[in-house]
Amino acid sequence: MTEPSAIDAASKRLALALDALAAAVERRHEADRGEQTLDAQLHALGADRSRLASELDAAVARSRALEITNREVAQRLDAAIDTIRSVLAANER
Repeated sequence: MTEPSAIDAASKRLALALDALAAAVERRHEADRGEQTLDAQLHALGADRSRLASELDAAVARSRALEITNREVAQRLDAAIDTIRSVLAANER
């Protein structure tokens, strides 16, 4: 090989190596951006999970309170029905 040809070949190899390095750096940047996006999504999912768990706890508590109220109303209605039946029975005599 002549001196200029060896330099040209080395320059081409260097240029290819620099292109490969630039491509690797770009892939790494893309991977980092993807990781940041996944981290943000994971954080958002965690926040949603916490909010939903809190809302579920509140809904369960409200449901239990409504069940208790429903039982109390049913008991009062039964007592009222019994009273009305007693009054009607007493008036029929």
